[in-house]
Amino acid sequence: MLSVTAAKRRSGFAIDVRFDVPTPGVVALFGRSGCGKTTLVNIIAGLVTPDDGRIALDQVVWLETAARINVPPERRGVGCVFQDSRLFPHLDVAANLRYGLKRAQRRRVVDLDTVVGLLGLASLMGRRTHQLSGGERQRVAIGRALLAQPRLLLLDEPLAALDTARRDEVLPYLETLRDRLALPMVYVTHRFDEVLRLATHLVLMQAGAVIAQGSLGEMSLDPNLRSIIGRDEVGAIIEGEVLGTDAMSLTRVRVGRGELKVQTPGLATGTALRVQLLARDIIVSTRPPEYLSVRNSLEGHVTQIQDDAGDSDLVTIDIGGTGIMARITKAATRDLGLHTGMRTWALVKTVSLRGYSFTSPASPDA
Repeated sequence: MLSVTAAKRRSGFAIDVRFDVPTPGVVALFGRSGCGKTTLVNIIAGLVTPDDGRIALDQVVWLETAARINVPPERRGVGCVFQDSRLFPHLDVAANLRYGLKRAQRRRVVDLDTVVGLLGLASLMGRRTHQLSGGERQRVAIGRALLAQPRLLLLDEPLAALDTARRDEVLPYLETLRDRLALPMVYVTHRFDEVLRLATHLVLMQAGAVIAQGSLGEMSLDPNLRSIIGRDEVGAIIEGEVLGTDAMSLTRVRVGRGELKVQTPGLATGTALRVQLLARDIIVSTRPPEYLSVRNSLEGHVTQIQDDAGDSDLVTIDIGGTGIMARITKAATRDLGLHTGMRTWALVKTVSLRGYSFTSPASPDA
């Protein structure tokens, strides 16, 4: 468990946060620019001392102001990766990585060969930093931080300075680290697509405070998230298991009591898949669908109908212990006679689904 309580007042800004999140995994600190995410990361790292607070990782206390405990940054065992890679320009990639090993304490979690393999750095080892792309530099920076053998990896908007192509280059490597290493990570971002792909737990921040926290599935239905990401991105994030492929080479995924067909080829049976179902893409039916081109139909029952801005409602449907949301007009709510407990079918086109393979974080003993 990573436990963080911190209060810090500066001229014109105050931060007052509290959260407890499970480890290992990726905790995303998410919110608009200026909400205090970077300040909080610096407090966790020990680079900024709060006026009041307590920080502990797996029962090891790094900070407790009431007891006058404040472990220095270099003894906390925290690896940091920032927007700019901060590599040494006079050293090649191999020397930059070995610098991380020099900073390591006695603890040994991962070796050089493993890091090079996980991050795809073998072909870059002899290059100087000016010969690398932005994405390559960030991969090296992540590798150097890992080789310092951290107990916690802090990534403060590591992809913010990259264009879309370079971001897409680095994201799969971060997914690999999440799935292969039993290492707690705190990931700061203001981009929800990065949260969708990487996070196991989400902490929402606004004006220096934590306004909500929970698993990604739980938080995808939280009104606080909607206010940050906007109406078009509202929707459920659910996890299912790959059952195989159908005759059209679509991936069959078990979700709740039903099944989805998703365009994510090449996944082995049993693979965990995270799927986002946007509320704007779901059609609600009160009868079993027939003679439609829509490939996906999930049976469930209505658990909540909420007013959405304008002339629409957000309808939450339980599909077997898992909730999804549909945005429909108020006229449709009325004409269909929707009410809580009502049996319904949620219809969604395969082409509108986004799916990402996902492995639960390895245990510390793995």
